[in-house]
Amino acid sequence: MKSITIHGIDEKTEKLIKKRAKSEDTSVNKVMKALLAEALGINKTKKDNREEFLDLFGIWTENEGKLFFKAIKDLETVHPEDWK
Repeated sequence: MKSITIHGIDEKTEKLIKKRAKSEDTSVNKVMKALLAEALGINKTKKDNREEFLDLFGIWTENEGKLFFKAIKDLETVHPEDWK
């Protein structure tokens, strides 16, 4: 496997990379490989964040849904005079 050297990394970036490595209990090398893979779209892992927002989720009753769509009905229409 090839090695790549990156010159001129600023201090802030270096600190953030080392901080991430420490928080993930891994090496700076592994963090850099993961960051490069993510930036290049390789080995994409889709993170499921739904649990973080459970307090914001809910289910509308049928009536609440009807009221909502009735309230936004006008937003479905493009009024050409608004674009003059």
